[in-house]
Amino acid sequence: MSTTLAHTIARAEQSEDSVKRFARLSMMSSAELAKTLGGDPAHAAPWVRAAAAHGVREAQVRLGRMLLNGEGVSKDERAAYRWFLRAARDGDADAMNMVGRCHENGWAVEASDKDAAPWYRRSAEAGHDWGEYNYAHMLFDGRGDVPLDRRAAFALYLRAAQRGHGRAMNLVGRCLEAGWGIEPDITMAERWYARSAEAGYFRAQFNHALALLARGDRDGALVWLERAYEASDEALRDRIAAWVESGSSMQLWKKYNFRTVA
Repeated sequence: MSTTLAHTIARAEQSEDSVKRFARLSMMSSAELAKTLGGDPAHAAPWVRAAAAHGVREAQVRLGRMLLNGEGVSKDERAAYRWFLRAARDGDADAMNMVGRCHENGWAVEASDKDAAPWYRRSAEAGHDWGEYNYAHMLFDGRGDVPLDRRAAFALYLRAAQRGHGRAMNLVGRCLEAGWGIEPDITMAERWYARSAEAGYFRAQFNHALALLARGDRDGALVWLERAYEASDEALRDRIAAWVESGSSMQLWKKYNFRTVA
């Protein structure tokens, strides 16, 4: 048997399997469907592929993420991009944001803020929190041929934050503290830092700790500083280390044996 014929037969068998799987998916309850498509990536992969192949946009986006990260399937950024683009063109706001991320980060395509910005804008206009957050970045910095507009950026950060986006909550706080696109309001900034910290964002946990310390709540500050340290990246850990070494919290210094950098 020739290699070409073998490949043709294999594709036909895969197509038949996809049809059978999709037929089974169409008979499942909502709970069964969510469990099958949203479970362990390795187990879910053939089911997600079947649903994606038959036009289920949510499955197309999930398959794209699995391919992008190599979860349950072989890592393939080009295939991931194609699935994101297919779902985005069909009107999926989450997929629009992911197409934007591919362009911004250079996943399968040349990195380009100019190409990313329109997709973030479309996602934001469709009401997607991550699209709002990412397009706000473009407005805030004036990137991707988007005119710098910090008032518009703040409005989008706030919209995303009101939808429950933890990172956006922190940036609302930063804007309110620094007066970026809005009149400064320290009290409101601290409230947003607290909300973002509770949502689990480590940068906000650090900001919230500093706000508590400024109010004299040293014990409360230590609790949030510990959480921030445990969840943070190396850059923020170094900042926490420097802050601790300055004498603000010898208790935390002894607990974690922080390392400072020159």
